[in-house]
Amino acid sequence: MKKEQEKKPSSSSAESSYKSSNLPRTEINQASQRSFILNPKSYNLADIVVSLNGRDAGKRFVVIGTDKIYSLIADGKGRRYEKPKRKKNKHLKYESVADSYITEKLEKGEKITNNEIRRFLASYAEIVRKEDIVDNIDEGGM
Repeated sequence: MKKEQEKKPSSSSAESSYKSSNLPRTEINQASQRSFILNPKSYNLADIVVSLNGRDAGKRFVVIGTDKIYSLIADGKGRRYEKPKRKKNKHLKYESVADSYITEKLEKGEKITNNEIRRFLASYAEIVRKEDIVDNIDEGGM
């Protein structure tokens, strides 16, 4: 007679890390959430940010509202001031601070026109383009 061997299901890596931590699963989740809440990426009004994810990835926007997790962003063209995009801060990358004119208007609660946002982002893009050309020339390119 052959002895039948009992097959034990192999434990997955998630279960093994859970068992090795000696903490209940709920405490592990709460600890990871706490570290995110204590160290949020937050942006100030009128900061220039670049979208990292979504169909608008790579585009520049101006922050027109913010809280701990989300920012309201607009570019004056596809995303207008009247209907800004609500995007998580972790999906945005800080690029620069806006000029004082736009910052003052947003802090006072005054309305900014879409034309002002477009002009500002266009002038910022031109400055960045010129800096890239100068850097390229300094490195021996072109």
